[in-house]
Amino acid sequence: MQSVAAGKVITGRVVASSRVIAVIAVVAFAGLTALLAQVRIPLGFTPVPVTGQTFAVLLAGASLGARLGAGSQLVYLAAGAVGFPVFTGGGSGFDYFTGATAGYLVGFVLAAALVGRLAERGQDRRVNTAITAFLAGSAVIYVCGALGLMVTADMDLTTAIAQGITPFVFGDLLKAVAAGLVLPVAWKLKGS
Repeated sequence: MQSVAAGKVITGRVVASSRVIAVIAVVAFAGLTALLAQVRIPLGFTPVPVTGQTFAVLLAGASLGARLGAGSQLVYLAAGAVGFPVFTGGGSGFDYFTGATAGYLVGFVLAAALVGRLAERGQDRRVNTAITAFLAGSAVIYVCGALGLMVTADMDLTTAIAQGITPFVFGDLLKAVAAGLVLPVAWKLKGS
């Protein structure tokens, strides 16, 4: 009987420990998204700047899975909404959820969930499937971003694509390839 009780205590500690690690990972990826939001290149012809955020969003999903990856982005959005300077250019506040980048912010959560789901199915283990997963996540961000521009900036579909998708395709392809090369190598080094 004592060994069973001891096993429950150890199991309880392991479960508690894994929850603490999960919370730390979620907060860390929210922080990484905030940090990479500060890597910003404004484009004169669109209200949406080039940032490093999408790289963090996609890595969050691939590293944490669907639920925790999306959770990390919800933490990021909540931090910005309540006033922490986590958005691009050190911005914060609820105005970001009604402005030109609102759709992208929603897309971050959905993209992290999608990439996380694909990673849970093993698509992060090989270069070609990892790149495909990251491109799928980028597509989700694009669709949400373009829809957001149509609503918040009163753009038609053609203009939303021209200003909200086209300028970012090349950079996002590079990010997808970089992440697609890194993750499978990381899994091999880990031995998983």
